[in-house]
Amino acid sequence: SPNTLAVHLQNVEESSRWYPGAGLIRPVKLITTGKCHFSEWGINVETQYWNWAETTATIQLTAFLDGNLEGNSIVRFSTHGRTIDVTPERADGRGGALAATELTMNNAECWSPENPRLYDLKVSIIANGGTGKVLDTKTVKYGIRTIDVNEEGGFKLNGISRKIKGVCLHHDLGMLGAAVNKSALIRQVELLKSMGCDAIRTAHSIPSQMQMEVYDSLGMMVMAESFDMWVYPKCKNGYARFYKDWWKRDIQNLVLSNRLHPSAV
Repeated sequence: SPNTLAVHLQNVEESSRWYPGAGLIRPVKLITTGKCHFSEWGINVETQYWNWAETTATIQLTAFLDGNLEGNSIVRFSTHGRTIDVTPERADGRGGALAATELTMNNAECWSPENPRLYDLKVSIIANGGTGKVLDTKTVKYGIRTIDVNEEGGFKLNGISRKIKGVCLHHDLGMLGAAVNKSALIRQVELLKSMGCDAIRTAHSIPSQMQMEVYDSLGMMVMAESFDMWVYPKCKNGYARFYKDWWKRDIQNLVLSNRLHPSAV
């Protein structure tokens, strides 16, 4: 018989130190998959090496799979005109498997606020060594960039020292309300960049993926914040009520959901 998915909301007073909005303020979706599929936030790209003079980059590509693999299935990575097939291996401590490989890119452009260059990566699980049916496929965007912090140069993006000129920004959109609105986010970032801003601290909550996609594409460095309070409450019905039960899962999801975004510096 049909299943009913019910989402219940309880918007109590003093749940936040600022206007939190009411109702569903971010997109909600139900994802259905086959028995073998990519884990949610399981695909990642990490810059291992960047040569400014030769514009070459070495990137690490990884993909976690959930479910049972069918026969000799492979994972196919396609990006920047290159395709690599990888045989996944069982991941220790996880129910699925991991596919990982390195790729050297020529004529690579680094992501920065001045040049927010993004690349597409298509990842597929294909049965029978790459000749069978496609079990799952995803296309994600990534950027090439390196980060370093030390006593001599301070914060460095792509090997260049720079001062972070940013603002603290709540998730709401003023008179438009708290529900996420992509066109309003774009306008907001364009206005901030026009006044010389190059960074945003998401005060005081985990940013939505729509926010991060806008920051990636328009070139805005981000400090993705976690939560406003820990055990000590700042308001009667705030996050402190749930901190002990939820902090670990929320931090894990903060890292996994945003590690692919080059804007998260």
